[in-house]
Amino acid sequence: MELANIPHKTIVHDKLNDSQMRENLTKAMHTLQGNRLNLIENKYEDWQGLRDRARQVKNNALMSLADRIEEFEKNATKNGIQVHFASSDKDACEIIYQIMKQNNVDKILKGKSMASEEIGLNAYLKEKGINAVESDLGELILQLNDEPPVHIVVPAIHRNRYEVGQIFHDKLGAPVESDIEKLNSIARSHLRNQFETLKMGLSGVNFAISKEGAIWLIENEGNGRMCTTAPDIHVAICGIEKIVETFDDAATLVHLLTPSATGQFIPTYNNIISGPRKETDKDGPRQMHIVIFDHNRTSMLKHKHFYEALRCIRCGACMNFCPVYDKIGGHSYRTTYPGPIGEVISPNLFGLDKTGDVLSFCSQCSRCSEVCPERIPLADLIRELRSYKVGQGEGSITGSENVKASSSEQLVFSMFAKMATSGNLWRSSFSKAHIMNSLVTTFGPMLPVAKEWAAFKKLPDVTGNFYKKVQAIEGVKYE
Repeated sequence: MELANIPHKTIVHDKLNDSQMRENLTKAMHTLQGNRLNLIENKYEDWQGLRDRARQVKNNALMSLADRIEEFEKNATKNGIQVHFASSDKDACEIIYQIMKQNNVDKILKGKSMASEEIGLNAYLKEKGINAVESDLGELILQLNDEPPVHIVVPAIHRNRYEVGQIFHDKLGAPVESDIEKLNSIARSHLRNQFETLKMGLSGVNFAISKEGAIWLIENEGNGRMCTTAPDIHVAICGIEKIVETFDDAATLVHLLTPSATGQFIPTYNNIISGPRKETDKDGPRQMHIVIFDHNRTSMLKHKHFYEALRCIRCGACMNFCPVYDKIGGHSYRTTYPGPIGEVISPNLFGLDKTGDVLSFCSQCSRCSEVCPERIPLADLIRELRSYKVGQGEGSITGSENVKASSSEQLVFSMFAKMATSGNLWRSSFSKAHIMNSLVTTFGPMLPVAKEWAAFKKLPDVTGNFYKKVQAIEGVKYE
């Protein structure tokens, strides 16, 4: 399913009218919220202190990133890992393709990797005639149904077991089932055939440890371990911001990641990989490659505000608590990373001109900032990005040079700012609000700027008892 060319309005209204998707998301979000809150309350003595420590760990790594990358390359190479560097998403895809070509590989089995989604690896390889098979259960469901992920941790969270059963029936020829164990058995049988002929596996990287030249992967299904252990060749994709200095640093982040993501105290599988198979090893790949890619992260790192988003550990907590995300779902964002974190990093990675529309998917409630384990001020960063949309951002970010601010929008907001910062003007305007109410209700659909708003919202009642309530609250009499 190609979402990039579908207007946001169309997708959003389709999702708002998709009652089944909204019911699925609401149930899932409430479950994840409850799991997280219960775990923090019952298992952690100093959750806030752990957040402070994790914030410092990531900041230290980011502020010495050049040294961390150099140290990681040195130690990983010493461990027998082949390290590759890519500037752009296309560069990263091409490196992986060349590794496959050199080893006569025509199929790759993938563990869950949002980095591979970001660089568009599946589509790139498909154009080259190479099949990339997803082995994560959620990713498999979506691949069979030709959908992109809807969430960065639980990619098929918008589908219930009855829908999954129908997808397996339609795409795999399996009997129609809704029992969870039977659905898992269908997926397991399908993937087992894929693993039997596996020559090359691919994974993401949760954390890369520079002092050890090793990577740390966490998962819950075991398919990721199969993708990194069973094949002759293992390729890992790693954004530069995933590199930290020590195992202790990575352990601090793991202790925040799984509770924030799914409400688990620890993940089912912790995989620490320090190189390819040695002569004394009984399993493991004979070749191991790591592709470290930038894709505009360096530009983010240079920015005095947006570097903070590089602390993200991809837990998805901001999505789980977002009142907008659970109404419209991840596909409405039309980008790899949905939810609040997506609203910050997507314009920076892919370009404000291409993904800036997602900045309207925020109510500024700040719940995302409150629950983020890395204390990323997401609501503030979204507001900062909005200033670039209207030509008021400081400096430039990816794609901002192609964004032209609407003159009518600028005029309206400058007038509102003047009114909102003057007590007299504000009270005077409020006293005439009932007149504006009538005008906007009647002519709003035809007015610049207002027509976009009036098409989907209704003005509140500002007549009659409304003024009496305001007078009682403020102690001000409106004439």
